[in-house]
Amino acid sequence: MNPEDQAPRSLREIELAVEAEGREWTRQRLREELQKEADLQGGVFPPERPRRGASAKARHAAAHRSRAR
Repeated sequence: MNPEDQAPRSLREIELAVEAEGREWTRQRLREELQKEADLQGGVFPPERPRRGASAKARHAAAHRSRAR
């Protein structure tokens, strides 16, 4: 597509596009810095969630089933 064929963008459209680019750049930069720190400390980023048994919701449901009536 030729630039001459495109309709001019509004200032708001340009502003939104640039803000989105800035947020993405910031997200990537933060991730890089956090990863560097995790590497220095011997950790993993993003952190792994601990493996657990049944969820609280499942335990709650089991408590209701076992309750004497």
